[in-house]
Amino acid sequence: MHHTTPAVPTLSATEVHGVTRSAFILRGTLAVAGLYGAGAVGPFVSRSLAQDGGANGDVEILNFALTLEYLEAEFYRRALDLDLSAEVKALAGTLGAHEAAHVSALTETIEALDGTPAKEPKFSFPIKDEASFLELAQTLEDTGVSAYNGAAPAISSPEVLAAAGSIVQIEARHAADIRRARGEPQAPEPFDKALEMPDVLKAVKPFVRA
Repeated sequence: MHHTTPAVPTLSATEVHGVTRSAFILRGTLAVAGLYGAGAVGPFVSRSLAQDGGANGDVEILNFALTLEYLEAEFYRRALDLDLSAEVKALAGTLGAHEAAHVSALTETIEALDGTPAKEPKFSFPIKDEASFLELAQTLEDTGVSAYNGAAPAISSPEVLAAAGSIVQIEARHAADIRRARGEPQAPEPFDKALEMPDVLKAVKPFVRA
């Protein structure tokens, strides 16, 4: 895959340090989104998770979602250390509390399925002020929504699918909240844009284990 200029440089600069499969897929998810935009993430996640289906398929999907929620919760926690306006700081606190609740809910669900919750990776975010925080927050939330949508078709349990569906709705509202804080339309498009499959496969190849 050859690209000289990422489509979303701040997302490409976000780092995930971990050795679990979920961390590996999340790194690929961020890389694909950074190069192609959030529209490429759904097919990437679907293909990545399909590599390891079977009896533990739902647990693996939940662990990927848990790793994504770890990232978002830590992102909003770090944002509170920045010099933010009162309104944006309150928003970061609210969204961070939501993400922490998602972490707890996913952990409990994985344990209820007799699975082992993924360990939290270490993260690094290129944020230094309110503008960079809001820009990356919008991209992360868009990417998260696309990732959940990509994972959903691989979920076999109706209960797990319902749980994931309840989370992705909140992630979409987060994206709208961030857009409003940036003075942008909250729902600029009637549908999420998707990348053509040949381009997605090019994006996927370096990140999916055989």
